[in-house]
Amino acid sequence: MSDFSDLGLPEDLLRAVRERGYTTPTPVQAKAIPIILDTRDIIAGAQTGTGKTAAFVLPLLARLGTQFSGPARRPPRALVLTPTRELAAQVEESVQIYGKYCRLRSLVMFGGVGINPQIDGLRRGVDILVATPGRLLDHLGQRTVDLSAVEILVLDEADRMLDMGFIKDIRRIISVLPKVRQNLLFSATFPPEIRELAGSLMRDPAQVEIAPQGTTAERIQQHVIVCDRSRKKDLLVELFQSRQWQQALIFTRTKHLANRLAEQLDAQGITAMAIHGNKSQTARTKALFEFKNGRLQALVATDIAARGIDISELPTVVNYELPMVAEDYVHRIGRTARAGASGAAYSLVCVDEYRLLESIERLTRQRFTRERVEGFEPDPNAKPQPIETGRGQRGPRAPGHHGGGDAVRRHDAPRRPEPGNEAPRRSGPAPDGQRRSSQPVDGNRRPAPGGDAQRRAPVDGNRRPAGGNNGNANGNYQQRQRGR
Repeated sequence: MSDFSDLGLPEDLLRAVRERGYTTPTPVQAKAIPIILDTRDIIAGAQTGTGKTAAFVLPLLARLGTQFSGPARRPPRALVLTPTRELAAQVEESVQIYGKYCRLRSLVMFGGVGINPQIDGLRRGVDILVATPGRLLDHLGQRTVDLSAVEILVLDEADRMLDMGFIKDIRRIISVLPKVRQNLLFSATFPPEIRELAGSLMRDPAQVEIAPQGTTAERIQQHVIVCDRSRKKDLLVELFQSRQWQQALIFTRTKHLANRLAEQLDAQGITAMAIHGNKSQTARTKALFEFKNGRLQALVATDIAARGIDISELPTVVNYELPMVAEDYVHRIGRTARAGASGAAYSLVCVDEYRLLESIERLTRQRFTRERVEGFEPDPNAKPQPIETGRGQRGPRAPGHHGGGDAVRRHDAPRRPEPGNEAPRRSGPAPDGQRRSSQPVDGNRRPAPGGDAQRRAPVDGNRRPAGGNNGNANGNYQQRQRGR
Protein backbone atom coordinates (compact mmCIF):
# COMPACT_ATOMS: atom_id res chain seq x y z
CA MET A 1 0.00 0.00 0.00
CA SER A 2 1.71 3.23 -1.11
CA ASP A 3 -0.75 6.01 -0.27
CA PHE A 4 -3.55 6.79 2.17
CA SER A 5 -5.86 7.41 -0.77
CA ASP A 6 -5.66 3.69 -1.58
CA LEU A 7 -7.20 2.68 1.76
CA GLY A 8 -10.79 3.67 1.01
CA LEU A 9 -10.97 6.65 3.37
CA PRO A 10 -13.32 9.55 2.54
CA GLU A 11 -11.90 12.80 1.18
CA ASP A 12 -12.55 14.78 4.37
CA LEU A 13 -10.23 12.47 6.28
CA LEU A 14 -7.61 12.36 3.53
CA ARG A 15 -7.53 16.14 3.54
CA ALA A 16 -6.83 16.20 7.28
CA VAL A 17 -4.14 13.52 6.90
CA ARG A 18 -2.38 15.49 4.16
CA GLU A 19 -2.42 18.62 6.30
CA ARG A 20 -0.56 16.67 8.97
CA GLY A 21 2.14 15.93 6.40
CA TYR A 22 1.42 12.21 6.05
CA THR A 23 1.17 10.55 2.67
CA THR A 24 2.26 6.95 3.25
CA PRO A 25 0.55 4.76 5.85
CA THR A 26 2.59 2.73 8.30
CA PRO A 27 2.36 -1.07 8.04
CA VAL A 28 -0.19 -1.37 10.85
CA GLN A 29 -2.30 1.38 9.28
CA ALA A 30 -2.13 -0.18 5.83
CA LYS A 31 -3.29 -3.55 7.18
CA ALA A 32 -5.78 -2.50 9.85
CA ILE A 33 -7.70 0.33 8.17
CA PRO A 34 -9.26 -1.74 5.33
CA ILE A 35 -10.26 -4.47 7.81
CA ILE A 36 -11.98 -1.97 10.12
CA LEU A 37 -13.72 -0.28 7.20
CA ASP A 38 -15.04 -3.72 6.27
CA THR A 39 -16.74 -3.76 9.73
CA ARG A 40 -14.76 -6.78 10.91
CA ASP A 41 -13.51 -7.24 14.46
CA ILE A 42 -9.73 -6.97 14.73
CA ILE A 43 -6.87 -7.84 17.06
CA ALA A 44 -3.92 -5.66 16.09
CA GLY A 45 -0.42 -5.45 17.50
CA ALA A 46 2.67 -3.51 16.57
CA GLN A 47 5.67 -2.05 18.31
CA THR A 48 5.15 1.29 19.99
CA GLY A 49 5.43 4.41 17.84
CA THR A 50 4.10 2.79 14.66
CA GLY A 51 0.88 4.76 14.33
CA LYS A 52 -1.63 2.49 16.09
CA THR A 53 -3.80 5.44 17.14
CA ALA A 54 -4.39 6.65 13.59
CA ALA A 55 -4.90 3.02 12.55
CA PHE A 56 -8.19 2.93 14.45
CA VAL A 57 -9.13 6.63 14.64
CA LEU A 58 -9.26 7.13 10.85
CA PRO A 59 -11.52 4.16 10.02
CA LEU A 60 -13.60 4.84 13.12
CA LEU A 61 -14.35 8.35 11.84
CA ALA A 62 -15.10 6.94 8.40
CA ARG A 63 -17.38 4.23 9.82
CA LEU A 64 -19.46 6.72 11.78
CA GLY A 65 -19.91 8.90 8.71
CA THR A 66 -18.03 12.16 8.34
CA GLN A 67 -21.18 14.08 7.44
CA PHE A 68 -23.39 12.60 10.12
CA SER A 69 -26.07 14.93 11.35
CA GLY A 70 -28.12 13.45 14.17
CA PRO A 71 -30.07 14.84 17.10
CA ALA A 72 -28.27 17.43 19.19
CA ARG A 73 -28.43 15.30 22.32
CA ARG A 74 -27.28 11.87 21.23
CA PRO A 75 -25.50 9.06 23.09
CA PRO A 76 -22.01 7.92 22.04
CA ARG A 77 -21.78 5.67 18.99
CA ALA A 78 -18.12 4.76 19.54
CA LEU A 79 -16.30 4.07 22.82
CA VAL A 80 -12.51 4.08 23.16
CA LEU A 81 -11.08 2.76 26.46
CA THR A 82 -7.50 3.65 27.42
CA PRO A 83 -5.48 2.88 30.56
CA THR A 84 -4.18 6.36 31.42
CA ARG A 85 -5.30 9.96 31.34
CA GLU A 86 -2.46 11.02 29.07
CA LEU A 87 -3.27 8.36 26.51
CA ALA A 88 -6.98 9.23 26.64
CA ALA A 89 -6.18 12.88 25.99
CA GLN A 90 -3.83 11.93 23.16
CA VAL A 91 -6.42 9.72 21.46
CA GLU A 92 -9.13 12.38 21.70
CA GLU A 93 -6.68 14.93 20.31
CA SER A 94 -6.13 12.64 17.33
CA VAL A 95 -9.90 12.41 16.86
CA GLN A 96 -10.04 16.20 16.79
CA ILE A 97 -7.12 16.50 14.36
CA TYR A 98 -8.25 13.89 11.85
CA GLY A 99 -11.92 14.73 12.28
CA LYS A 100 -11.55 18.49 11.85
CA TYR A 101 -13.66 18.44 8.67
CA CYS A 102 -16.24 16.05 10.10
CA ARG A 103 -19.46 16.86 11.89
CA LEU A 104 -18.80 14.37 14.66
CA ARG A 105 -18.48 15.30 18.31
CA SER A 106 -15.96 13.77 20.69
CA LEU A 107 -15.44 13.91 24.44
CA VAL A 108 -12.62 12.71 26.70
CA MET A 109 -13.27 11.72 30.31
CA PHE A 110 -10.85 10.71 33.04
CA GLY A 111 -10.40 11.24 36.77
CA GLY A 112 -8.41 13.88 38.57
CA VAL A 113 -10.62 16.64 37.19
CA GLY A 114 -14.17 17.76 37.90
CA ILE A 115 -16.91 15.44 36.74
CA ASN A 116 -19.55 18.13 36.06
CA PRO A 117 -18.01 19.46 32.80
CA GLN A 118 -17.99 15.88 31.52
CA ILE A 119 -21.66 15.50 32.43
CA ASP A 120 -22.42 18.74 30.57
CA GLY A 121 -20.56 17.43 27.52
CA LEU A 122 -22.55 14.21 27.56
CA ARG A 123 -25.79 16.16 27.74
CA ARG A 124 -24.83 18.14 24.64
CA GLY A 125 -24.39 14.94 22.67
CA VAL A 126 -21.31 12.87 21.80
CA ASP A 127 -20.45 10.60 18.88
CA ILE A 128 -17.03 9.38 20.05
CA LEU A 129 -16.30 8.92 23.77
CA VAL A 130 -12.70 8.37 24.92
CA ALA A 131 -12.44 7.33 28.55
CA THR A 132 -10.44 5.61 31.25
CA PRO A 133 -12.34 2.68 32.79
CA GLY A 134 -12.51 4.15 36.29
CA ARG A 135 -14.13 7.45 35.40
CA LEU A 136 -16.49 5.76 32.95
CA LEU A 137 -17.69 3.46 35.73
CA ASP A 138 -18.20 6.56 37.89
CA HIS A 139 -20.54 7.94 35.21
CA LEU A 140 -22.31 4.62 34.86
CA GLY A 141 -22.81 4.54 38.62
CA GLN A 142 -24.38 8.02 38.50
CA ARG A 143 -26.33 7.14 35.34
CA THR A 144 -24.94 10.17 33.52
CA VAL A 145 -23.82 8.23 30.44
CA ASP A 146 -25.85 6.08 28.04
CA LEU A 147 -23.88 3.39 26.21
CA SER A 148 -26.87 1.71 24.59
CA ALA A 149 -26.05 3.12 21.14
CA VAL A 150 -22.37 2.13 20.97
CA GLU A 151 -21.58 0.61 17.57
CA ILE A 152 -17.79 0.38 17.89
CA LEU A 153 -15.70 -0.52 20.95
CA VAL A 154 -11.95 0.14 20.93
CA LEU A 155 -9.63 -1.25 23.61
CA ASP A 156 -6.38 0.69 23.22
CA GLU A 157 -3.18 -0.57 24.90
CA ALA A 158 -5.10 -3.60 26.12
CA ASP A 159 -2.02 -5.21 27.67
CA ARG A 160 -1.37 -2.09 29.73
CA MET A 161 -4.94 -2.21 31.03
CA LEU A 162 -4.37 -5.83 31.98
CA ASP A 163 -1.19 -4.89 33.85
CA MET A 164 -3.06 -2.18 35.75
CA GLY A 165 -5.79 -4.58 36.80
CA PHE A 166 -8.60 -3.29 34.61
CA ILE A 167 -9.93 -6.59 33.28
CA LYS A 168 -12.86 -6.78 35.69
CA ASP A 169 -13.72 -3.12 35.03
CA ILE A 170 -13.61 -3.72 31.29
CA ARG A 171 -15.92 -6.72 31.58
CA ARG A 172 -18.36 -4.65 33.63
CA ILE A 173 -18.39 -1.96 30.97
CA ILE A 174 -18.79 -4.50 28.17
CA SER A 175 -21.78 -5.99 29.98
CA VAL A 176 -23.82 -2.79 29.45
CA LEU A 177 -22.90 -2.38 25.76
CA PRO A 178 -25.08 -3.59 22.88
CA LYS A 179 -24.39 -7.21 22.01
CA VAL A 180 -24.03 -6.40 18.32
CA ARG A 181 -21.08 -4.08 17.74
CA GLN A 182 -17.66 -3.93 16.12
CA ASN A 183 -14.73 -4.65 18.46
CA LEU A 184 -11.20 -3.32 17.90
CA LEU A 185 -8.41 -4.45 20.21
CA PHE A 186 -4.97 -2.84 19.92
CA SER A 187 -2.08 -4.03 22.05
CA ALA A 188 1.69 -4.00 21.97
CA THR A 189 1.87 -7.49 23.49
CA PHE A 190 -0.55 -10.42 23.65
CA PRO A 191 -0.39 -12.32 26.94
CA PRO A 192 -2.85 -15.20 27.39
CA GLU A 193 -5.30 -13.02 29.34
CA ILE A 194 -5.62 -10.63 26.42
CA ARG A 195 -6.30 -13.47 23.99
CA GLU A 196 -8.90 -14.87 26.40
CA LEU A 197 -10.60 -11.47 26.58
CA ALA A 198 -10.57 -11.15 22.81
CA GLY A 199 -12.06 -14.60 22.41
CA SER A 200 -14.94 -13.73 24.74
CA LEU A 201 -16.02 -10.54 22.99
CA MET A 202 -15.07 -10.92 19.32
CA ARG A 203 -16.57 -12.72 16.36
CA ASP A 204 -14.00 -14.29 14.01
CA PRO A 205 -11.54 -11.40 14.41
CA ALA A 206 -8.88 -10.58 11.87
CA GLN A 207 -5.39 -10.60 13.35
CA VAL A 208 -2.69 -8.11 12.45
CA GLU A 209 0.76 -8.30 14.02
CA ILE A 210 3.53 -6.19 12.55
CA ALA A 211 6.51 -7.16 14.71
CA PRO A 212 7.25 -9.86 17.30
CA GLN A 213 6.85 -9.03 20.97
CA GLY A 214 9.84 -7.12 22.35
CA THR A 215 10.86 -5.64 19.01
CA THR A 216 12.26 -2.11 19.28
CA ALA A 217 12.09 0.50 16.55
CA GLU A 218 14.98 0.23 14.10
CA ARG A 219 15.68 3.98 14.16
CA ILE A 220 16.48 4.05 17.89
CA GLN A 221 20.18 4.09 18.76
CA GLN A 222 20.37 2.23 22.08
CA HIS A 223 23.18 2.95 24.53
CA VAL A 224 23.95 1.26 27.84
CA ILE A 225 26.33 3.16 30.10
CA VAL A 226 27.53 1.35 33.22
CA CYS A 227 28.36 3.46 36.26
CA ASP A 228 28.25 3.57 40.05
CA ARG A 229 24.83 3.94 41.60
CA SER A 230 25.97 7.04 43.52
CA ARG A 231 27.20 8.82 40.37
CA LYS A 232 24.11 8.51 38.18
CA LYS A 233 22.90 12.06 38.75
CA ASP A 234 26.32 13.56 38.01
CA LEU A 235 26.65 11.38 34.92
CA LEU A 236 23.24 12.51 33.69
CA VAL A 237 24.25 16.17 34.06
CA GLU A 238 27.51 15.42 32.22
CA LEU A 239 25.61 13.83 29.34
CA PHE A 240 23.30 16.83 29.06
CA GLN A 241 26.30 19.12 28.84
CA SER A 242 28.77 17.07 26.79
CA ARG A 243 26.22 15.79 24.27
CA GLN A 244 24.25 19.03 24.21
CA TRP A 245 20.88 17.44 24.84
CA GLN A 246 18.09 19.93 24.25
CA GLN A 247 15.21 17.67 25.25
CA ALA A 248 15.14 14.35 27.09
CA LEU A 249 12.41 12.22 28.66
CA ILE A 250 13.88 10.54 31.76
CA PHE A 251 12.36 7.50 33.47
CA THR A 252 12.65 6.52 37.13
CA ARG A 253 10.99 3.69 39.06
CA THR A 254 9.60 5.75 41.94
CA LYS A 255 7.71 9.01 42.32
CA HIS A 256 10.01 10.19 45.10
CA LEU A 257 13.11 9.86 42.92
CA ALA A 258 11.33 11.56 39.99
CA ASN A 259 10.66 14.59 42.19
CA ARG A 260 14.17 14.67 43.64
CA LEU A 261 15.90 14.23 40.28
CA ALA A 262 13.83 17.01 38.65
CA GLU A 263 14.82 19.36 41.49
CA GLN A 264 18.49 18.38 41.20
CA LEU A 265 18.56 18.93 37.44
CA ASP A 266 16.84 22.28 37.83
CA ALA A 267 19.47 23.30 40.38
CA GLN A 268 22.15 22.45 37.79
CA GLY A 269 20.60 24.80 35.24
CA ILE A 270 18.72 22.07 33.32
CA THR A 271 15.06 23.06 33.27
CA ALA A 272 13.07 20.06 34.48
CA MET A 273 9.72 18.98 35.88
CA ALA A 274 8.39 15.65 37.14
CA ILE A 275 5.24 13.80 36.09
CA HIS A 276 3.75 10.87 38.00
CA GLY A 277 0.58 9.66 39.67
CA ASN A 278 0.90 11.86 42.76
CA LYS A 279 0.79 14.98 40.63
CA SER A 280 -2.57 16.64 40.10
CA GLN A 281 -4.01 16.50 36.62
CA THR A 282 -3.35 20.23 36.27
CA ALA A 283 0.34 19.73 37.13
CA ARG A 284 0.65 16.77 34.76
CA THR A 285 -0.98 18.67 31.92
CA LYS A 286 1.25 21.69 32.53
CA ALA A 287 4.43 19.61 32.60
CA LEU A 288 3.55 17.88 29.32
CA PHE A 289 2.62 21.20 27.70
CA GLU A 290 5.88 22.84 28.78
CA PHE A 291 7.91 19.86 27.59
CA LYS A 292 6.16 19.53 24.24
CA ASN A 293 6.68 23.23 23.57
CA GLY A 294 10.41 23.08 24.29
CA ARG A 295 10.33 25.08 27.50
CA LEU A 296 11.72 22.17 29.50
CA GLN A 297 14.93 20.32 28.74
CA ALA A 298 13.98 17.37 30.92
CA LEU A 299 10.72 15.67 31.84
CA VAL A 300 11.26 13.13 34.62
CA ALA A 301 8.55 10.48 34.65
CA THR A 302 7.54 7.19 36.17
CA ASP A 303 6.11 4.43 34.00
CA ILE A 304 2.75 6.17 33.96
CA ALA A 305 4.26 8.05 31.00
CA ALA A 306 5.77 5.04 29.24
CA ARG A 307 2.70 4.97 27.03
CA GLY A 308 0.46 7.84 26.12
CA ILE A 309 3.10 10.50 25.57
CA ASP A 310 3.43 11.33 21.89
CA ILE A 311 6.00 14.06 21.28
CA SER A 312 6.99 14.65 17.70
CA GLU A 313 10.72 14.41 17.10
CA LEU A 314 11.63 13.70 20.73
CA PRO A 315 15.38 13.10 20.35
CA THR A 316 16.34 11.38 23.60
CA VAL A 317 14.93 8.96 26.16
CA VAL A 318 16.92 8.11 29.30
CA ASN A 319 16.40 5.12 31.58
CA TYR A 320 17.81 6.63 34.76
CA GLU A 321 16.71 3.37 36.34
CA LEU A 322 15.86 0.24 34.41
CA PRO A 323 12.24 -0.91 34.71
CA MET A 324 11.38 -3.98 36.77
CA VAL A 325 9.42 -5.39 33.82
CA ALA A 326 11.44 -5.91 30.65
CA GLU A 327 8.52 -5.08 28.34
CA ASP A 328 8.39 -1.58 29.83
CA TYR A 329 11.84 -0.90 28.39
CA VAL A 330 10.39 -1.27 24.90
CA HIS A 331 7.51 1.10 25.69
CA ARG A 332 9.78 3.65 27.36
CA ILE A 333 12.26 3.99 24.52
CA GLY A 334 9.36 3.93 22.05
CA ARG A 335 8.65 7.55 23.02
CA THR A 336 11.44 8.49 20.60
CA ALA A 337 11.87 7.60 16.90
CA ARG A 338 8.13 7.92 16.29
CA ALA A 339 6.43 8.32 12.92
CA GLY A 340 9.58 7.52 10.98
CA ALA A 341 11.90 9.86 12.91
CA SER A 342 15.15 8.76 14.54
CA GLY A 343 16.16 8.99 18.19
CA ALA A 344 18.47 7.75 20.91
CA ALA A 345 17.87 5.84 24.14
CA TYR A 346 20.35 5.83 27.00
CA SER A 347 20.24 3.47 29.98
CA LEU A 348 22.35 4.29 33.05
CA VAL A 349 23.01 0.92 34.65
CA CYS A 350 24.64 0.16 37.97
CA VAL A 351 25.62 -3.24 39.34
CA ASP A 352 22.23 -3.61 41.05
CA GLU A 353 20.51 -3.67 37.65
CA TYR A 354 22.62 -6.16 35.71
CA ARG A 355 19.95 -8.88 36.02
CA LEU A 356 17.29 -6.47 34.76
CA LEU A 357 19.51 -5.60 31.80
CA GLU A 358 19.92 -9.29 30.97
CA SER A 359 16.12 -9.72 30.99
CA ILE A 360 15.77 -6.81 28.55
CA GLU A 361 18.42 -8.31 26.27
CA ARG A 362 16.56 -11.63 26.20
CA LEU A 363 13.26 -9.94 25.41
CA THR A 364 14.65 -7.71 22.64
CA ARG A 365 17.02 -10.40 21.34
CA GLN A 366 19.89 -7.93 21.45
CA ARG A 367 23.23 -7.79 23.20
CA PHE A 368 24.08 -4.24 24.25
CA THR A 369 27.63 -2.92 24.38
CA ARG A 370 28.47 -1.78 27.90
CA GLU A 371 29.80 1.74 27.45
CA ARG A 372 31.79 3.75 29.99
CA VAL A 373 32.21 7.48 30.41
CA GLU A 374 35.59 8.68 31.63
CA GLY A 375 35.44 9.75 35.23
CA PHE A 376 32.27 7.75 35.91
CA GLU A 377 33.56 4.19 35.57
CA PRO A 378 31.92 1.65 37.88
CA ASP A 379 33.81 0.25 40.84
CA PRO A 380 34.81 -3.30 39.82
CA ASN A 381 34.51 -4.40 43.45
CA ALA A 382 30.99 -3.05 43.96
CA LYS A 383 28.44 -5.57 45.18
CA PRO A 384 24.78 -5.51 44.06
CA GLN A 385 22.25 -4.24 46.56
CA PRO A 386 18.49 -4.92 46.69
CA ILE A 387 16.49 -2.67 44.37
CA GLU A 388 13.90 -0.32 45.80
CA THR A 389 10.78 -1.07 43.82
CA GLY A 390 8.59 1.49 45.52
CA ARG A 391 6.27 -1.18 46.94
CA GLY A 392 7.79 -1.70 50.37
CA GLN A 393 9.70 -4.71 49.10
CA ARG A 394 13.12 -4.95 47.55
CA GLY A 395 15.03 -7.03 45.14
CA PRO A 396 15.02 -7.69 41.39
CA ARG A 397 12.62 -10.32 40.15
CA ALA A 398 13.54 -13.49 38.42
CA PRO A 399 13.60 -13.04 34.64
CA GLY A 400 10.22 -13.63 33.10
CA HIS A 401 8.31 -13.18 36.35
CA HIS A 402 5.32 -10.87 35.99
CA GLY A 403 4.36 -10.25 39.57
CA GLY A 404 5.70 -7.71 42.03
CA GLY A 405 7.09 -5.04 39.78
CA ASP A 406 3.91 -4.87 37.72
CA ALA A 407 2.25 -3.23 40.70
CA VAL A 408 4.64 -0.33 40.36
CA ARG A 409 2.66 0.63 37.29
CA ARG A 410 -0.67 -0.61 38.52
CA HIS A 411 -0.72 1.67 41.55
CA ASP A 412 0.95 4.76 40.09
CA ALA A 413 -2.17 6.84 40.68
CA PRO A 414 -2.83 10.28 42.18
CA ARG A 415 -3.02 10.51 45.96
CA ARG A 416 -5.38 13.40 46.48
CA PRO A 417 -9.02 13.98 45.59
CA GLU A 418 -10.33 17.19 44.12
CA PRO A 419 -9.74 20.34 46.26
CA GLY A 420 -12.36 20.62 48.93
CA ASN A 421 -13.08 16.90 48.95
CA GLU A 422 -10.15 15.78 51.07
CA ALA A 423 -10.69 12.85 53.41
CA PRO A 424 -8.48 11.62 56.24
CA ARG A 425 -5.59 9.57 55.00
CA ARG A 426 -2.43 8.02 56.28
CA SER A 427 0.47 10.39 56.59
CA GLY A 428 3.75 10.14 54.76
CA PRO A 429 4.67 9.97 51.08
CA ALA A 430 3.81 6.89 49.10
CA PRO A 431 6.41 5.76 46.54
CA ASP A 432 5.37 4.30 43.22
CA GLY A 433 3.35 1.19 43.82
CA GLN A 434 2.82 1.73 47.57
CA ARG A 435 -0.73 0.72 48.44
CA ARG A 436 -2.64 2.73 51.01
CA SER A 437 -5.83 1.79 52.77
CA SER A 438 -8.11 4.23 50.98
CA GLN A 439 -8.43 5.99 47.64
CA PRO A 440 -9.70 9.18 45.95
CA VAL A 441 -12.97 9.05 44.07
CA ASP A 442 -13.19 12.65 42.93
CA GLY A 443 -14.78 13.40 46.25
CA ASN A 444 -17.34 10.59 46.19
CA ARG A 445 -17.47 6.94 47.02
CA ARG A 446 -19.80 5.24 44.65
CA PRO A 447 -21.55 1.90 44.71
CA ALA A 448 -21.08 -0.50 41.85
CA PRO A 449 -23.85 -0.18 39.26
CA GLY A 450 -26.69 -2.59 39.87
CA GLY A 451 -25.57 -3.91 43.24
CA ASP A 452 -24.87 -3.21 46.88
CA ALA A 453 -21.17 -3.99 46.79
CA GLN A 454 -19.13 -0.89 47.32
CA ARG A 455 -16.48 0.03 44.79
CA ARG A 456 -13.38 2.12 45.29
CA ALA A 457 -12.89 4.25 42.19
CA PRO A 458 -9.39 5.57 41.44
CA VAL A 459 -8.90 8.96 39.89
CA ASP A 460 -7.36 8.05 36.57
CA GLY A 461 -9.19 4.79 35.97
CA ASN A 462 -7.05 2.40 37.94
CA ARG A 463 -8.44 -0.92 39.13
CA ARG A 464 -11.12 -0.67 41.76
CA PRO A 465 -11.43 -3.90 43.71
CA ALA A 466 -14.78 -4.67 45.26
CA GLY A 467 -14.60 -3.96 48.96
CA GLY A 468 -17.08 -4.21 51.80
CA ASN A 469 -20.82 -3.93 51.54
CA ASN A 470 -21.34 -0.44 52.84
CA GLY A 471 -22.47 1.01 49.57
CA ASN A 472 -26.04 1.72 48.69
CA ALA A 473 -27.96 1.99 45.47
CA ASN A 474 -29.66 5.31 46.08
CA GLY A 475 -26.65 7.46 45.29
CA ASN A 476 -25.64 8.40 48.85
CA TYR A 477 -21.97 8.06 48.20
CA GLN A 478 -19.37 8.04 50.91
CA GLN A 479 -15.91 9.33 50.11
CA ARG A 480 -12.84 7.32 50.89
CA GLN A 481 -9.35 7.69 49.58
CA ARG A 482 -6.47 5.38 48.81
CA GLY A 483 -3.27 7.43 48.73
CA ARG A 484 -0.58 6.53 46.32
